Amino acid sequence: MCPVPKEFEEFHNQNIVLDTATPLLYIGHLVDVDDSFLTLEKVDVHDLSSTPTSKDVYLIDSRKIGVKVNRERVKVRRDLIVSITRLDDIIEY
Repeated sequence: MCPVPKEFEEFHNQNIVLDTATPLLYIGHLVDVDDSFLTLEKVDVHDLSSTPTSKDVYLIDSRKIGVKVNRERVKVRRDLIVSITRLDDIIEY
């Protein structure tokens, strides 16, 4: 593993949310970052196009109840990521 790039240090070893340019939303523990991928463990890969629940409601529930893990490990292409946030930073409204 390479050192985590400075722009990702605050997210390393945290449960994070990755919004992507696809209908997929990733919630998991960030363990590694390289030039092409972010690697998450204990991941919930959620297809927003297959549920009537809004992204906001789903994230609030995930923060309250916990991550609904359906993948042990996932690599997400960096070029698909639109935003990244810590799960703990999701605000209930």
